[in-house]
Amino acid sequence: MRRLWRWLIPLAVLPVLVLLAYGFRMSPRDIPSPLLDKPAPTFALTTLEGAPLMLAAHRGKVVVLNFWASWCYPGCYEEAPILEKNWRAYRERGVVVLGVAIQDRREAAEKFVRDFGLTFPNAQDLTGTVSVDFGVYGVPETFFLDRQGRIRVKHVSAVTDVVFRETVERLLAETAR
Repeated sequence: MRRLWRWLIPLAVLPVLVLLAYGFRMSPRDIPSPLLDKPAPTFALTTLEGAPLMLAAHRGKVVVLNFWASWCYPGCYEEAPILEKNWRAYRERGVVVLGVAIQDRREAAEKFVRDFGLTFPNAQDLTGTVSVDFGVYGVPETFFLDRQGRIRVKHVSAVTDVVFRETVERLLAETAR
């Protein structure tokens, strides 16, 4: 019996090690979102300034929804100036940028917004419901929504100027489908 236990424990651990090895090879960037081309989950949050922020209020516009955190370095620090620059460049063309801070302290999120001079609406997802509804694995993650409110692109990692512009230009050029 003792001899059986000596082999049973290593055999029981083997499937767990195989699963871990497989999981470490996977990148969240490679996991397709089941939400693509589906209506974005609706939400209502309060901005860091105290104003209501409802996704539904932006129907008819191209929406760039960015999930971030003040502790997300370097990704969120790299993309914050890009999001602000493009928000200023595209807002007159019917594009809105929305930021959602997740797993962050309010003071740290407010400081991040101040430090980067972000003027687009930013809110905290205090309960984590919004990030779960969108299937966010980590930060930064950005969702590009078309004018009908459908998720068209999910970008995992820091948004670059090229990714922002190319995706937004394509969505702006689309007619209702």
